[in-house]
Amino acid sequence: MNQKYSVSFRIQAVQKALNRSNDVSLKHIAESLGVGYSTLQLWIRLARKNQLDVALPKEMDGMTNQQRPQDWNLQERLDIVITCGALDEEAISTLCREKGIFPHHVQQWKLDFATGKNTDTHVKKPSDSRDLKKENKALKKRIKP
Repeated sequence: MNQKYSVSFRIQAVQKALNRSNDVSLKHIAESLGVGYSTLQLWIRLARKNQLDVALPKEMDGMTNQQRPQDWNLQERLDIVITCGALDEEAISTLCREKGIFPHHVQQWKLDFATGKNTDTHVKKPSDSRDLKKENKALKKRIKP
């Protein structure tokens, strides 16, 4: 594999590509990162097979345990938008790396709050699903003689 790009850059590029909004093309992401479209596609395929790189750098350890941007609830999103409001671009980038998100997520959340598009209705929480399954099971037991 071409070693022109660091492992952490490739991982972040794949994350950005996979977490992009529907109105942003993969080709646009590749151009904004300065990598070839086919290269980004290859990285995504390798990442899906867990072969992007065998040895992950220390700063990426535990990355799979981080919360995905789409899993952030409204309060968490609001907190990060408020926090970033007082920071410069470099500090925002640093904070976002620590949180496992990209600055464009914060910008989108800020825009969503400003336009009133923020709702948690599209986010399905695993605990809600579990609770509903338990309730359904209990109701079925009550119905059976």
